[in-house]
Formats: sequence, C-alpha cells, structure tokens
Amino acid sequence: MPMKCDITWNKLSVAEWEERFKTIKRSNVLQSYHYARAICKLQHQRARWGVIMIDGQEAGLVQITEASFLFKLFHGVILDRGPLWFDGYGGAAHISAFFKIFNAQFPQRFGRKRRIIPEIESGMTIEKILTQCGLTPVSNSAKYQTLWWDLDMDDETARTNLKSNWRGALKKAEGRDDVTITWDDQGKFYPWLRQTYVQDKKSRGYSGVSPKLLDNIALFSTLESPMVIGKASIGECDIATVMFLCHGQSATYQIGWSSEQGRNANAHHLLLWQARSMLRSKNIKDMDLGGINDETAKGVKKFKEGTGARSLTLVGHYS
Repeated sequence: MPMKCDITWNKLSVAEWEERFKTIKRSNVLQSYHYARAICKLQHQRARWGVIMIDGQEAGLVQITEASFLFKLFHGVILDRGPLWFDGYGGAAHISAFFKIFNAQFPQRFGRKRRIIPEIESGMTIEKILTQCGLTPVSNSAKYQTLWWDLDMDDETARTNLKSNWRGALKKAEGRDDVTITWDDQGKFYPWLRQTYVQDKKSRGYSGVSPKLLDNIALFSTLESPMVIGKASIGECDIATVMFLCHGQSATYQIGWSSEQGRNANAHHLLLWQARSMLRSKNIKDMDLGGINDETAKGVKKFKEGTGARSLTLVGHYS
C-alpha cells in the first residue's frame, strides 16, 4: 500500500511548534521559528510552519518563507535546510513522499521561483529520488557544507578528538591566568558585539550575516531561544568574542572575532571550548559550526575542523 503523506500548515501554536522542535536532534537555525520571524521582518516575506504527516502520524516539521504579488501571479518559495524529521522518520521513502507532496503543493510554473536546499546528506541515490519528485538541481551552485560538534560527548573524549594543533593552542590558552571569559544570554553584550562586528567586517571585507538581520535576531531572541555571547578579555581590553544562536536542542556558531592580541592568546580556542559546558547547561546537545568552504575561508574551515566535529555536505540547491 502506498505511503500517504500530507503537510498541515500553520495549525500549531508557537508553544506547540517549539515543543515538537525541541525533540529533533541537530535542528538547524534556518528552520527555527525565531529565525523565520527575523528574516521575514527584514525581507518582507511571510512564513509557513508545517507538520509532516505520514500515514496519519506526525513525522517531522518543515518551515518555508514566501512572497508574492499581483495576486500570486509572481510567487517565491524558499525551503532552506528542511525538512526536519522526528525519531523513526527521515528515510528515503519518507523523503520521497514529502517532496512529492511539496512539489504538488508548490509546482514549478511561470512566475514562481523556488529555492530548495534539502537538509539531506549528499548521495547519488537521494539526489536521484529528488529529481524523480519533480525537483530540478541548480547546476552552478555549490553544495552547502557544515560541521556538527557533539556537545553531549564527555569533555575528556572531546579533548582527545581535537586535532593536535588545536589541542595545543587550547592548552596554551588554559595555561594563562590573565584571560577572563564572561558569558551573556540577556543581550547586554550585543551593542558592543554589533559595533565590533560591523567594523571588522568593513575593514577586512568578508561576507557575513547582515547587521540588520542580527538586529532582528536579537529582537526575536527569547529565554528559550537565546542569543549567547561569550567575550574574552585581558584586564579592561576585550580581545575576542563568539555568538551562538540557540534553537531546540542545538546551537549555531554565528559570529566569531579576535583581535591580534586575542589570536596571540588563542582566546578563540578557549571561548569555543568553554562554550561546550555553557551551552550544555541550556540543554544544548549539538553545535552547528556554520558553513565552511575552501575558496574564501580556508583558515576558518581549518579552525573549525580542528575541533574534530563531523562534516556534513548537503545534496545541494534545487528549484
């Protein structure tokens, strides 16, 4: 008997969505409710929150954003890093059933632009299934890569898994008695972080999240989904910072900055390592270290890989 799949949209309250979202292991920030509110406010989009039903049972969650005009003649729909599955779901048959119904609800047509980046690890079998479901691969797009760091692992094992040069830098940082680490989940450090980030981004010319989006994320952060900022200082001088976005039982490493003094003190290694226990205290079990690539940020990729985190390459961009 064929598997029956449906998506019920916008039937849950925020509390009901969050309750279900918290059960999903390695949920990403792009599928979180508070991120959708932030991006929609900035880009004048609207969001839909869907519960995936398989044979009458709740199987997962999916969040999309969309925009339209001229009575929906022109319509854009974005599915970034979804869907997310509950335990027992997410196999090839479930993925196929989901994208068949998704494609039926949002078919390709004149005036509609679709951006679909499935949260599915790359593999030829899955990629064939997606095309059979009506999705078209965007040939000139790079596949998204990230790293997931297991925070539930005990620190002794995690330290053993560190690359030797990363572990050596951490040991040097821990051996200093002049570096102080402080943490904030109430937004007190945010104005300082924003100013520091904007200045650094401008002076070094790298791409990154826009300050306006950061402002909206800060606006919609809550006690259950906080923005956590860590700061390293020597005396009165701030030398490094990190910012994490918490969502469900996961967190995303969003921003990192170090001054020359901070780099000499290996402050970023110490911040990231101490973030393990800080985030665990908030019931966070995994850290998404963020996108990595070899073309524009080799140094960042090498630093993140030094943690021993597991790499993940998604199937790619579809329309």
